[in-house]
Amino acid sequence: MNTATFIAKRYLFSKKSINAINIISGISLIGVLVASAALIVILSVFNGLENLVLSMYSSFTSELRIEPAEGKVFHADAKMYQIIKTDPRIENYSNILQEKVLLKYGNYQYIANLKGVDEDYAMSKSMDSLLWDGSFFLKDDSLNYAIIGAAIFANLGVSLENIMAEIEVFSPKKGVTNAINPAEEFVVRNISPTGIMRSQQQLDDLIIVPIDFARDVLTTYEGVSAIELTIKPEANISRVQRNLEKELGPKFVIKNRAQQNPELYKLLNTEKWGVFFILAFVLVIAAFNIVGSLTMLVIDKQKDVAVLNSLGATKKLIKQIFFLEGMFISLMGCVIGLALGGAFCLLQQHFGFIHMGSDNLVTDVYPVAIRWTDFLLVFSTVVLVSGVASAISSRLSVKNIEHLKGSE
Repeated sequence: MNTATFIAKRYLFSKKSINAINIISGISLIGVLVASAALIVILSVFNGLENLVLSMYSSFTSELRIEPAEGKVFHADAKMYQIIKTDPRIENYSNILQEKVLLKYGNYQYIANLKGVDEDYAMSKSMDSLLWDGSFFLKDDSLNYAIIGAAIFANLGVSLENIMAEIEVFSPKKGVTNAINPAEEFVVRNISPTGIMRSQQQLDDLIIVPIDFARDVLTTYEGVSAIELTIKPEANISRVQRNLEKELGPKFVIKNRAQQNPELYKLLNTEKWGVFFILAFVLVIAAFNIVGSLTMLVIDKQKDVAVLNSLGATKKLIKQIFFLEGMFISLMGCVIGLALGGAFCLLQQHFGFIHMGSDNLVTDVYPVAIRWTDFLLVFSTVVLVSGVASAISSRLSVKNIEHLKGSE
């Protein structure tokens, strides 16, 4: 242990002649402790909320999705399917045909997002959990059926009990404009709903139908809008994505869940880092209490500083002593705060004693997810802020050395 560290530790635990110094040092430590603990708890709660929301979206968002770089539809050739089928990390794939359509039910109309899926639609099992009413099936022998979103259900007044009433699906005919009879400009097909989804806003205007029905109403008999992939649990999704990008080339875009829902991820990250910077500012205020604490400590230890200087201690050594004193105060508060914040998060994970206060949500307790990167981030922030505050204070310790030396 070097001289500066030894003296700084003695100053940290020794009794000061001015009791206010102990009080201010304690306030500084508690301020850093509370700010550090709060940062860990808030970041962990946001992590939990992020995982909760994304798990809900994973019920209808594929892990990877192949889309054309240009245009709405592309023709998947045998080579593409061969690449997908021979990759052992890909568990399943589904062809998707998607487009905006006009729906009519009785006297009501609504513009919806038509999504045609094939018989092996990978998300069908997980989407059962999103059904509010009815059941998830799209085909029965030669008959086609649809699953509709909550907004479609509400705006059209759809009844699953009335099996005779069907939804009319309108899509503009390609190449037909300004017809004498406006009805001739549209392809019209009827379909019966069997289920209603009510979970996420993204599903509200969605109508899921068999891809054969979608091809018929959209008059798109070749090509697909996308291919959705399900990846095996043990596989690395990012690596699969990079490999597909390399093999398929620049004509295609491979999107993961975050890229399929950029607004959602942006919102979650914006809120999380906004709160982090607000609490980090509180941490800055708490850390700069160290300036006052060290300034008073310098005054209290004036004679010690003069003696050290007379014995040959350099200004650098004296600055080091008070710098380390400030760092010890901050790091002690930070470590205790991180421990308390981590313990609180673990208790919330196991016992869930903090509730949201609503029975209509997916979970009635605040979700928490602990990540070691958050601890590293908070610790680094404390080191940076307290380092600046301690450096400012330590400079004050050597300003009056010559004056103290001359007055002895």
